[in-house]
Amino acid sequence: MINPLPLVIADIRHTRTGVIALILLIAIAVALGVAVSAQERALRTGGNKAADPFDLLVGAPGSQTQLLMSTVYLQPAAVDLIDGSILQAMSQQAGIHYAAPLAFGDSYQGYPVVGTTAQFVSLDGQRTLTEGRLFQSMTEAVIGADVKLALQDRLQARHGQIALDELDADEDDELLHRQITYTVVGRLPRLGSPWDRAIMVPVEAIWRTHGLSTGHRENEILSIQASRQGHKLDWSALKIGPPWDADHIPGVPAIVIKPVSVRDAYVLRNYYRRHDATTAFFPAEVLLELYALLGDARFLFASMAVATQVLVLGAMLLAVFAALALRRRQLGVLRALGASRSYLFAAIWSYTVIVITLGAALGLALGWLTALLLSSWVGNTTGLLLPVSLGTKEFLMVAALIGIGFLLALIPSITAYRHSVASLLRA
Repeated sequence: MINPLPLVIADIRHTRTGVIALILLIAIAVALGVAVSAQERALRTGGNKAADPFDLLVGAPGSQTQLLMSTVYLQPAAVDLIDGSILQAMSQQAGIHYAAPLAFGDSYQGYPVVGTTAQFVSLDGQRTLTEGRLFQSMTEAVIGADVKLALQDRLQARHGQIALDELDADEDDELLHRQITYTVVGRLPRLGSPWDRAIMVPVEAIWRTHGLSTGHRENEILSIQASRQGHKLDWSALKIGPPWDADHIPGVPAIVIKPVSVRDAYVLRNYYRRHDATTAFFPAEVLLELYALLGDARFLFASMAVATQVLVLGAMLLAVFAALALRRRQLGVLRALGASRSYLFAAIWSYTVIVITLGAALGLALGWLTALLLSSWVGNTTGLLLPVSLGTKEFLMVAALIGIGFLLALIPSITAYRHSVASLLRA
């Protein structure tokens, strides 16, 4: 049989505008499905990685989802406080390697300022800083990888999660915490989470700037003595870190527990979940619920993508049938000149398959690019790193579409195959 590809290529060149339109329609339909699938997997991967440092979260009774979003992803929200005595009890409780408080509510130029302990910042020595050292006094801070500050830079936090460009001069004066000026002494490595945009300071500093106790009796004594003697309090001389004094510990929004063992983790979760004043959960538990909702949304978008692909393939077949109807006489002339039925069959099938394959391949690339752009936008907005990659699922999706296209291409090919020379020339 004569090679039909020269005829197919010539016809594609002759009708390139229509062919390009069909390829783009198929590509857009495929890209939607690929982007949704790849983005969902990237969100799961990035979300799980961001939650890794938080073995067990303890907070006041309420929405676990809200507590997760506030602690792991640093989304600003009003969160009820846990009584400080619970934090003190944790420091003496069996099965706890460390219990680190998290205090939110302040910011600097849009970066959230989080009060915690040096032990949590370094994950008890498992995380090495890329620059500098951990904070050792109430006036020192460690910054995330994406915070645009340098070592030894100084800053004063503001109340609330408000970007600097949203404040006017009067509001700035009212919201600024002038009691403490922090000096940047260290920088964390890139974590791929919203904590890359965080400024971490001793939790005692957050307590103090909000008019609360620092959790240490000796600090309160020094503060009273300085006030009586008319001296300026030396903030850097105040004690930070555990153990705290139970009678002087303010409430905290959340506590991160590092259990000694897996068994201890479940024992502690059950204990603080049954406690009247607390709730406790593994971040993975809440993430699974969120992923279930995400899966429902993904199913909806995937269904829309499949429906779009079916419609596009249907439109493709209609376009091929319309083109065949307009070229029946040309096909008849080819048959009269000696072209066999199988030659016309192969030419029409090849034409349809080439258009579908090119559209699907372009759609795979567009879907990957779309997912990359979405991940970049999410990363720039939230600091959450979403690693986008094309997996087996996406390739199988495209391969299935191409396979179905190969089968559907048989329909117009068989239709043309069944026509005789006389019927084609009578058109």
